Amino acid sequence: MSVVVSDWEVDLDRLGEIALSESESYRSADPFPHIVIDDFVDPTLLEKVLEEVSRADQADWVSMGGSHQKKFSCGQTHQMGPATRRLINFMNGQEIIGFLEQLTGIKGLVADWQLAGGGIHALRTGGFLNVHADFNVQQYLRLDRRINLLIYLNKDWKEEYGGGLELWDKGMTRRAQNILPLFNRCVIFNTTDQSFHGNPQPVAAPGGRSRFSLAFYYYSNGRPAEETADPHMTIFRKPKAEETFGDRVKSTAKKFVPPIMVDALSALRKD
Repeated sequence: MSVVVSDWEVDLDRLGEIALSESESYRSADPFPHIVIDDFVDPTLLEKVLEEVSRADQADWVSMGGSHQKKFSCGQTHQMGPATRRLINFMNGQEIIGFLEQLTGIKGLVADWQLAGGGIHALRTGGFLNVHADFNVQQYLRLDRRINLLIYLNKDWKEEYGGGLELWDKGMTRRAQNILPLFNRCVIFNTTDQSFHGNPQPVAAPGGRSRFSLAFYYYSNGRPAEETADPHMTIFRKPKAEETFGDRVKSTAKKFVPPIMVDALSALRKD
């Protein structure tokens, strides 16, 4: 069975088969539950999305800089083209929610219509995002963040261009995966305080190409007791071999101390 969304089709049978056949391997994946699915959506739609994103006026996009990241994002649908908005609406709809629940085993998932932290992401030349665990609560909706879903828009991307999605073990001792951000590749994974991931290798694609992706986050009202933690923002981590005592103190403090106080303590350490 397929469903027609505007002028493109989604193969729901294929998604259902993936959810059924890959559910067990998803939940037991190394280093935490995840899956990589190629040819995720109708390529004719994604071609239009790529065209819109590539020629978008990025002047009003959010710039995120500092020592941990150098990236740009757009979570405002009024700044996006019609194909991009159609895809976003579908990704927030019943069909995808049902697919994710069957695949992950997490029931009661809720899409984030605000695209808080999500939407279009761009890493330009030199752009990166250090390894981290994500913020765990959507403050406006007051829901627990459970699933990340990423769709990549980069044709003929090679490993030497940087920007691979790295998945690290919970002790930050081993990089378990380095996933190339290829066109129409989808990566889905559980988000907890120990699902460390990022794009630490700076983008160095020829011709000044940017690395584009679409990010969707899904939430639930509550989570298993073993995953529960106080609300916190993004927790950045270094590989264990590179961590200092101060790094460990700061990453722990972020779980319990308001971000403004963590920043103030960091400033004092630098003085």
